[in-house]
Amino acid sequence: MTAAADTVPVLAGRRDGWGRRLWRNRNGRVGVVVVGCLLACAAVAGLGLTPYPPIEPHPVDRFAPPSGRYWLGTDQFGRDVASRIAAGMLASLRVAALSVALATVVGGLMGIVAGFFGGWLDRVVGRVTDVLFAFPAILLALAIVAALGRGWTNTVIAIAVVYTPIFVRVARGPVLSVREMDYIRAGRVLGFSPRRLLFRHVLPNVAAPLIVQVALALSWAILTESSLSFLGLGTQPPEPSLGLMVSESRTLFVRAWWLLLFPSLAIVLAVIGLNLLGDGLRDVLDPTRAPAGGPARRRESPA
Repeated sequence: MTAAADTVPVLAGRRDGWGRRLWRNRNGRVGVVVVGCLLACAAVAGLGLTPYPPIEPHPVDRFAPPSGRYWLGTDQFGRDVASRIAAGMLASLRVAALSVALATVVGGLMGIVAGFFGGWLDRVVGRVTDVLFAFPAILLALAIVAALGRGWTNTVIAIAVVYTPIFVRVARGPVLSVREMDYIRAGRVLGFSPRRLLFRHVLPNVAAPLIVQVALALSWAILTESSLSFLGLGTQPPEPSLGLMVSESRTLFVRAWWLLLFPSLAIVLAVIGLNLLGDGLRDVLDPTRAPAGGPARRRESPA
């Protein structure tokens, strides 16, 4: 009686769409709003709707403070800071999305295949992953960019290499338990091909942790891209980049505080928003958690 009564609210909550449950989750709701604002800001730059061209100088208006004409002020060359932040957000999201997509495809497939087949393939993938994990993320990214050269394309490759082993681990763990379930064994008995078992039965059951990891990895990728641009190894001037804007404004803070404050806030908002979105997705997609991010329900024995 108690077990049935305790299970009903959970099952009723699960019948709702994951989008509704994400919106009811406090972290998820804040993350959706923040990420939506960031995407809108990037879309403004992508569509060329910024108040001024991001690289257009206005020498007469150098170091102009925030005002009705220049919402977030201008820099040492008279370029509009608001327009440059929008373009920098677009550049950061582009690098983060491409690098995380590459890491998800490569790392996810490696983890799923290694976990499903096991044996020597699992051992090889595990050793390669351990080697990559032995290096601090930012140092490995620096080494790769230094070897390949500067530019956002090489930054994408470096970030993807750094985060691929994370997706290998995230994908491999659930596969180790899924491959022993009865429906997988039944599929083998019925003669299903390994490809069919992997993509039609295993992958859908390990997609939830991968989706959560994508949201979290996007925040880390933006922070890594900003760090590399800050060091002069990412996006190159005159193209705008949030990390590059912070780097250029270090010596100008006393004269123009807005040059350091607003790009830094944009980076912080992007990282926090994506982290909150990842937390919300984890609460929604984790079957052991209660709906709307509430406390996890204790599973009662049928007896």
